Amino acid sequence: MPPASPWAHSGDRHPGVTGGLCERRRPACLFSIGQRDMTPSFLKTMWSRYGASAVVTAMALWAAMQSLDNRAAALSKDSAEFVYIGTQDRRIHVLRFDTSTGELAEIGPAAEGPRSTWVTAHPRLPMLYAVDDDNSKQGSVTAYAVNRETGALARIDEVETGGSGTTNLYLDVPSATLLAANYGGGSVASIALNDEGGLGPRISTIKETGSGPNRRQASAHAHSAVVDPSGRYVLVPDLGADRVFVYGFDRATHRLLPDDHKPARSFVAPPGSGPRHIAFGSSGQFAYLLTELSAQVMTFRWDASEGRLTLVQTLPITRAQFDGVKSGAGIAVSRDGRFLYVEDRGEDALVVFRIDEASGELSPVQRIASGGEKPWGFALDPSGRWMLVANQRSGRVNVFGIDPVSGRLSDTGHWADVVTPVSVAFMK
Repeated sequence: MPPASPWAHSGDRHPGVTGGLCERRRPACLFSIGQRDMTPSFLKTMWSRYGASAVVTAMALWAAMQSLDNRAAALSKDSAEFVYIGTQDRRIHVLRFDTSTGELAEIGPAAEGPRSTWVTAHPRLPMLYAVDDDNSKQGSVTAYAVNRETGALARIDEVETGGSGTTNLYLDVPSATLLAANYGGGSVASIALNDEGGLGPRISTIKETGSGPNRRQASAHAHSAVVDPSGRYVLVPDLGADRVFVYGFDRATHRLLPDDHKPARSFVAPPGSGPRHIAFGSSGQFAYLLTELSAQVMTFRWDASEGRLTLVQTLPITRAQFDGVKSGAGIAVSRDGRFLYVEDRGEDALVVFRIDEASGELSPVQRIASGGEKPWGFALDPSGRWMLVANQRSGRVNVFGIDPVSGRLSDTGHWADVVTPVSVAFMK
């Protein structure tokens, strides 16, 4: 299990890691400094090894960590959850969310490193996973141990994903597998997790091909990946190829099965639509695809015996009079399976649909302002009572209440300032 305090000092080691974090001599080692390290001898060592800038950075980080500890301790633990925000400014921010009132309190930056736009929390272990969404180099996933008392993060390990611009993660708990979608590289990878939730080896990578008419579709761009309810298939919406690729998946070996991939299984989306994210309904019989470029939501019947999607319905998420650039962003099914929530990034709006239990078809319920500009991602809290929305351009994470009967959203007026937020992950 991760250590009680993840603020590892020089020489600390974690399960599955060869060598202490600071022994790696990466910039990330500065984020493993603990209070007992801030001594004259430690600063002298830092100066001789890394120079004056490293000492200044270490002292600033140490002060920020003390503030983080103090602010986290001042909040109620009984009704609080930590919320981690992936951003475009190279930092992962941690917030404290009061589930009884909907209040959101900023604690501060918890980690800094690569372009950590997408973060995913383990539902059972105190572990957080973050991507490196940099299209100019090899993508990677980093695992962090979470301090349940303060929300602080300690970097545990990192694994390359086999493609550039890693943009999305999906954690399949039954198989202890992390799926990584490489937008820049146009590929999807599977990574095994160890018993403590640390990263094991990358098991498989599948490179995709295809293109579309939009200027952003010169090549394949895998945007996300999900495991179907049967656990036998992985579905990959590809924005560049205008397809939802369907691959076989072996949970026992964590392996994607390209030899099992048949072109007939893939759903071919309308040209220029740009598939982005897909979510399954609670029954496992229906799936919902959100396209980014055409801003549509598509309803499918899912045949788990054949691994095939059959289109049932297509609806726009934008208003008919909207003449701006269309852009779909996030999608999620409510905890009870009765409602579908999507982000209309082009119009800075959230859209709610009711799901028909028998047919899976959608009917509009509500359209509401997102509370800021460019809603990039959102998450429903584990209770299903709250939605947190990352408004990227306005630099704000907004809290919405969810009516359990009608599914309608209400802006609570609670929010927190975070620079360029794009993803949200809850950690109880």
